[in-house]
Amino acid sequence: MIGAVLMILLLVVVMPVGILMSGALAAALLGGILKNDADTTHDGSELLALSETDPWADAAN
Repeated sequence: MIGAVLMILLLVVVMPVGILMSGALAAALLGGILKNDADTTHDGSELLALSETDPWADAAN
């Protein structure tokens, strides 16, 4: 009986959380690598400075 409960817990809780977390980690790594590549490839472009600015920094509250 305890084996069935552990198997259900593994399939319902542990595996989905592990899959979602590994997907988030892969997306963060891929995004960082691609941003670094784009920054080095297009060095000196005026759009790089625009991509680093905060559009909400000068907003009046």
